[in-house]
Amino acid sequence: MTERIVVVGAALLDAGRLLAARRSAPPELAGRWELPGGKVEEGEAPEAALVRELREELGVDADTVERVPGEWPLRQPYVLQVWTARLRPGSAAPEPLQDHDALRWLTPAEIWDVDWLDQDVPAVRETLARCGAGAAEPRVR
Repeated sequence: MTERIVVVGAALLDAGRLLAARRSAPPELAGRWELPGGKVEEGEAPEAALVRELREELGVDADTVERVPGEWPLRQPYVLQVWTARLRPGSAAPEPLQDHDALRWLTPAEIWDVDWLDQDVPAVRETLARCGAGAAEPRVR
């Protein structure tokens, strides 16, 4: 059996808004939106990986808050786990430094205005349910 590799995603929340990041690479994902994050390195705790990835990808200092229940399959052997997170006081504003070309803070009413990666849709839906920010279901594209 292949060992699974955890990819962590951040449901970065601020004033009731969720941060979405538009992929710039690889080509098959470019232009679609995701929760920022990345792979957990060997020996690294998922929460530490998320803090590191947010620093590398967005230039921010963040704290994880809690894990969103669930785990979502990506391409083998990867699985997505999501944590809610918040910017630390004094953190820089997020910027698309690595793997992304745009960022958007989305209110609950705007959540489905972006073209989320298919594998992020259930994670975003679960995040909204956990945060009490009920929003309409995504439109079929």
